[in-house]
Amino acid sequence: MRCPTAEDGAAVTALIAASPPLDPNSAYCNLLQCSDFADTCVIAERDGRIIGWISGYRAPSHPERIFVWQVAVDASARGEGLGGRMLDALLARPAVRGATTLTTTITENNPASWGLFTAFARRHGASLSRSPRFEREAHFAGAHDTEWQASIAPLPSANT
Repeated sequence: MRCPTAEDGAAVTALIAASPPLDPNSAYCNLLQCSDFADTCVIAERDGRIIGWISGYRAPSHPERIFVWQVAVDASARGEGLGGRMLDALLARPAVRGATTLTTTITENNPASWGLFTAFARRHGASLSRSPRFEREAHFAGAHDTEWQASIAPLPSANT
């Protein structure tokens, strides 16, 4: 596992596209994540091929939080616990030091993501709470399911 570089942008874009129900981002967005936000993103490789991706950031308005935007795992690596290992690798990063809460958004009908974050919270002895963050009608004009914010806290003390 490593930080991404701009050269990873195209492979990240392809991995996200092959990982429904993730929303595809523009290739440019993925390039920015791989470069400007590299310290809070994770690439997992096997035999020189990208098989996992986490994008995340710390919003200046909430420095106590690490927001995980997307988690993508290649079909060849699903069921191996890679998503959880990438989350752990993210928490070990210096750029995440001091964060007390991990947040993410998940649609109701994404059992894989709910399972990943529920297991992560349980493994770290943390609580997971959820509330609507971006609602179908109010924020997406009916074109996208409600995104529920999952908040996991407290994060392991080794991170502080």
